[in-house]
Amino acid sequence: MVNGRGDTPNRHDVLTGSKPDGTKIADQTCGDWTLSGAEGVAMMGHHDRTGLDDSAAAKSWNSSHASRGGCSQEALKGTGGDGLFYCFAVN
Repeated sequence: MVNGRGDTPNRHDVLTGSKPDGTKIADQTCGDWTLSGAEGVAMMGHHDRTGLDDSAAAKSWNSSHASRGGCSQEALKGTGGDGLFYCFAVN
């Protein structure tokens, strides 16, 4: 089980680097997932589809908001996640 919004700590952010339609956002993938410092940015989704309001972005599993403070593990934790990748499969 992965903590969601309202849990302590909140870990609902997932790294996606994608737009709502699932296509890649070239400049929001932490340098194609190679950066780990103060530079770069990643698009995040909310695995629990819960955010600060009822907007489509707040409820998006793949395109909710960008990370802040770079691409380090600590920066990614600061936005509500753990900086981890999750795998999804469709039958």
